[in-house]
Amino acid sequence: MKSSKRGKTISVSVENITPFGIWLFVKGKEYFLNYKDYPYFREQVLSAIQDVQLLHGYHLYWPQLDVDLEIDNLDNPDNYPLQYRTTTHKKSKSSGRTVSR
Repeated sequence: MKSSKRGKTISVSVENITPFGIWLFVKGKEYFLNYKDYPYFREQVLSAIQDVQLLHGYHLYWPQLDVDLEIDNLDNPDNYPLQYRTTTHKKSKSSGRTVSR
């Protein structure tokens, strides 16, 4: 693994991981991604969360998690009303079949 060149600024880093979410530092600005809005980070290992790349100057990518976010989504969340939702599977008491909710 090669180190980055001396004096090269880091454009993205995971600054903290808490029980409530993760703190990112991207291009001089700090962002908090809470697990309620970004549930795909909740049950992940630290190394996968910390392995984040900034592509093209505006695109965050976690290769181990296959998660993509644009910085504009973080800066202007009201412009992106669709949110990730998980489905829960429960067994129906009457039939014993699995039902998605």
